[in-house]
Amino acid sequence: MQFGANTFIWVSPFRTDTLWVIDRVADLGFDTVEVALEDSSIIDVDALAQKINQRGLVSAVCGAFGPDRDLAHEDPSIRDNAKKYIIDSLDFASRIGAKIFCGPAYSAVGKARPVEPAVKEAEWKRAVTGLQELGEEAQKRGVTIAVETLNRFETDFLNLASQLKRFLDEVGHPAVRGHLDTFHMNIEEKDLGEAIRFIGGDLVHFHACENDRGAPGTGHVEWEKVRDALHDIGYEGMVVIESFTPGVKEIAKAASIWRPLEKDEDTLAAKGLEFLRTLLPV
Repeated sequence: MQFGANTFIWVSPFRTDTLWVIDRVADLGFDTVEVALEDSSIIDVDALAQKINQRGLVSAVCGAFGPDRDLAHEDPSIRDNAKKYIIDSLDFASRIGAKIFCGPAYSAVGKARPVEPAVKEAEWKRAVTGLQELGEEAQKRGVTIAVETLNRFETDFLNLASQLKRFLDEVGHPAVRGHLDTFHMNIEEKDLGEAIRFIGGDLVHFHACENDRGAPGTGHVEWEKVRDALHDIGYEGMVVIESFTPGVKEIAKAASIWRPLEKDEDTLAAKGLEFLRTLLPV
């Protein structure tokens, strides 16, 4: 396994003048940096790729899906904008050598409403069709789209591993696979281990996050179940800590971070990494 940190821990949006985050991730001892891609136009991609290579890190790209990036939306212009963003992200990933583009690529984060079954089915079909098309684009670039479940407060679309499995089966593309996050799973799943086993070989990316988004190992996530299940399915991919800095008001509001989660961001990342390396020895 490779242990990683998401750039959201320190900054938002990630941009050229925050390339120091790559050094921070490497200096703390991580193997992987997961770049949160809000806007590629503010990032010198060649400088980023050079910095990642210089520091000997593996990379992944994490999507940011606002209301105008929604593959399930009834408005075709919004769906087209989501496709454009995802294709741009796949190009970006390819240019920095990342093999994974992760996140809730099916819809906008924060779109959580009670809807009629017919509306839900229409959204489901649009998202399936969109990711079938985007799977082709990902495959051309040597990137896999890792589709993430979110909790009920952030989406009404995919909350459970069982829903994700059905969705992936309907998309049916080898470049569209599964992504689980223990923060969301801790809210939604009856048993974290069984959810991981249910996805099984379709799991290509994993976020190891505490129940309060603090340092993994400091809360009540059932980490032994997570460890045993990852071992049982033979998972060998990235295990990434994703948290959010309360210092950036916009991202703190979006992630409902109302208080410091640790003494500082470096401490959160370092404590989490120490715990995960002990929990999941490679």
